[in-house]
Amino acid sequence: MVSEKQRLVGVALFLAALVSHGEGIIGGREATPHSRPYMASIQVQEGENLKHECGGFVIADQWVMTAVHCMPNGPNGRKVVLGVHSLSEPEDTKQTFDILELHNHPDFSSINYDNDIALIKLDRPVNASSAVAAINFLRAGGANPGPDTEVETAGWGSLDNLGSRPDKLKEVVIEVISPGKCRRADYFGRKFTTNMICAHKVCHDSCSHSYGMEDSCDGDSGGPLLYQGTAVGITSNGGKKCGQIKKPGIYTIISHYTEWIDSTMGVQTAAEPEPEPSR
Repeated sequence: MVSEKQRLVGVALFLAALVSHGEGIIGGREATPHSRPYMASIQVQEGENLKHECGGFVIADQWVMTAVHCMPNGPNGRKVVLGVHSLSEPEDTKQTFDILELHNHPDFSSINYDNDIALIKLDRPVNASSAVAAINFLRAGGANPGPDTEVETAGWGSLDNLGSRPDKLKEVVIEVISPGKCRRADYFGRKFTTNMICAHKVCHDSCSHSYGMEDSCDGDSGGPLLYQGTAVGITSNGGKKCGQIKKPGIYTIISHYTEWIDSTMGVQTAAEPEPEPSR
């Protein structure tokens, strides 16, 4: 016969299995349908259906940006789905792509998720529409948001630490936390690097849920962190549980990777015009 202690241990292990190091949305609200046309859902085959696994965002007509830890071992048949608001309902705006190329940053660290940035080349260019469009991302030399600045993120990630997933896209406004605080031993310590931004929001009396925080959680890794309509970060990781005051979401700083992005995508920088010959 199973003892009470064994039963409790089993329950604890089951709950722990539902919690991952990925990121999603706790708090926030449902987004207006197709108001974020750059959002991508990276999906894995599960039986006859596709299941949302990670987020991403369109940055060019054949390119999606995401996080390395979403697909550290390659695409393995995953699809990229654009133009969706509901993951389950049929939508005429939906476009589904195979992954032609996956470029994971060569210096990604699985220990602390440093350099957690990846680029997906789709099997064909997107069909641009009001529901599918690229977003600008911050390049080298641009100003990243400072502490206490409001930023946004969105995704189909977990609503709580038990892994409950929304069917429809959610969005949340959070606040950047100072790098010094995130480097403290009681936050992330040495895990937090100069390639990272951390952010969440303490709700005080405005929470519509019981966590006291608005944060990212399991299932939205690879999605964008937005500042004034520009993608400045990639949802990367955080604490083992979401919504913890001292374990805010961590986001990869996109502007630190401009050279790698341009090289990977084959972007040609404009050359200086040659002077006209003197007469």
